[in-house]
Amino acid sequence: MKQLLVFIRKEFYHVFRDRRTLLIMFGLPVAQILLFGYALTSEVKNAHIIISDQSMDANTTKIIHKIQSSSYFITEVKSLAGEEIDAAFRKGVVRAVLIFPPQFGEDLQHKGKANVQIVADGADPNTAKTIINYLTAILGDYQQSLADGASAPPGIVPELRMLYNPEGNGSLNFIPGVIALIFMIVCSTLTSVSIVREKELGTMEILLVSPFHPIMVLIAKAIPFLVLSLVNFTFILVLSVGFLDIAIKGSILLLFAESTLFIITCLSVGLLISNIANSQQAAMLISMMGMMLPTLLLTGFMYPLDNMPYILQLISNVVPARWYYLIVKAVMLKGLGFSYIWKETLVLVGMTTVLLSLALLKFKTRLS
Repeated sequence: MKQLLVFIRKEFYHVFRDRRTLLIMFGLPVAQILLFGYALTSEVKNAHIIISDQSMDANTTKIIHKIQSSSYFITEVKSLAGEEIDAAFRKGVVRAVLIFPPQFGEDLQHKGKANVQIVADGADPNTAKTIINYLTAILGDYQQSLADGASAPPGIVPELRMLYNPEGNGSLNFIPGVIALIFMIVCSTLTSVSIVREKELGTMEILLVSPFHPIMVLIAKAIPFLVLSLVNFTFILVLSVGFLDIAIKGSILLLFAESTLFIITCLSVGLLISNIANSQQAAMLISMMGMMLPTLLLTGFMYPLDNMPYILQLISNVVPARWYYLIVKAVMLKGLGFSYIWKETLVLVGMTTVLLSLALLKFKTRLS
């Protein structure tokens, strides 16, 4: 028993000295609880909507106050025309527009029935349907408040419109996210593992003493994954168009150019991980846990970022997949050009430059 206690104490020393083990044991559960607890929710909060009040009567004022008092929305009241509504959605900030027609109050008072239009961004159909349900419930609640004991209260009839996705096809929201996830797995994870494998097998020494520059080793490792990822991307587009009935509304050339940029970003992440990790298991752990979970949870394609605490929204800005996801939605689903995605493109270029520079600085031409 004394020998057993000595070995148990020794193992405790090993655990406490290994920072990676402590991080997995204590850091990972805390991170998962916080991420899953705050991110995994079907509610929509702080959704940015515009209310176009063309009637400006007592009824619309009361309805607007009800909407503004809700925690679901961040409201902006201003008058918009048809082209202005489309322009607001192209910016990618507005989730829905509620339009009161000029005769709303008079129709409600004299005819007992008034129409109101709700236009939602159908590129994210789940969020759009939730916002429509919230707005419809608020309108229905106000309609009941007008009953005042009457058997037939005045009717408010919402006219619904799903911009960019009139059919409400749920695949439109997941395809861009799945593309980003596939690129992250194929590029960052496999690239990092393939280089670390060379170190473990002892063949990296042979590559480093070969006639060409050692940096060419990294480039040679990365190019096959770049080509394979573009092939994967082509295959996904064919499946999306042929089997999921998704129309590519924007420029295919621009889509491929932006995808190539994002692939290079992911390859830079893989190269950086390969220079940090000393084993395939460590590289896999860093890639899978460090990149896959943020891509799943902090990109916006599974759970809206507006629902999350402000600190998680800030962290999501350093996740490359978030910006690529916005680019694919804008080009593929909304048919927008480069003038609408230049900021996201610039962010990816900056991330790629920083990651690639760090990967080259960390690259060791001598093995210990």
